[in-house]
Amino acid sequence: MLETKQIGYWYTNEKASLFKNVNMTFEAGESYAIVGESGSGKTTFLSLLSGLDKPKEGSVELEGQNIRKMGLTNYRKHGVTVVFQAYNLFTYMTPIDNLLTAMSITKSQHRGDKDYAMTMLKKLGLNESEMKKNVQRLSGGQQQRVAIARTMVCDAKVVVADEPTGNLDESNTVEVIELFQKIAHDQGKCVIIVTHETAVARMCDHVYQLAQHEFNEIN
Repeated sequence: MLETKQIGYWYTNEKASLFKNVNMTFEAGESYAIVGESGSGKTTFLSLLSGLDKPKEGSVELEGQNIRKMGLTNYRKHGVTVVFQAYNLFTYMTPIDNLLTAMSITKSQHRGDKDYAMTMLKKLGLNESEMKKNVQRLSGGQQQRVAIARTMVCDAKVVVADEPTGNLDESNTVEVIELFQKIAHDQGKCVIIVTHETAVARMCDHVYQLAQHEFNEIN
């Protein structure tokens, strides 16, 4: 589904590249963890997959089409959704309105369907009262669930997450990764997570380690 073809990235000096000649394939219905030491380039790699940055060489392709030819703005609206450690919710809105706004922006097939938004939030453990609160009044775990629900109501086939459990306790961490697994396995989406937590990585279907400028599958 999502492929990298000979991609490489560096800041100012090609000889000091973070990685080069990376060829990887990510399939629908599977979850992937990207691990590596701080500064190794794993978050940069995720930004390339999500169309937030461009590789210095090579290409990222969704179903055989170069995402740059699709238009990165178009790709970010319709091809991929991103879950950030800081949630990136509209803080002046309720969970319901956050989902409805995302559905409208991405032109989801369910856009405008408030009942659908509420159903998805309920599946992720929010009750009706919590759905109608300003998101800033929710706990960190609840806000992350809203961010995940946002990916579920959009039609994008690829979900990428940058340290999505970094602000959560152990119990919430397990529940959140289980939700990502459901998105992959039940919705048939491709889920790619950058994490520094070994326990989180082990819960995913595949784990790739970025070390010494190369990616290697370790399970």
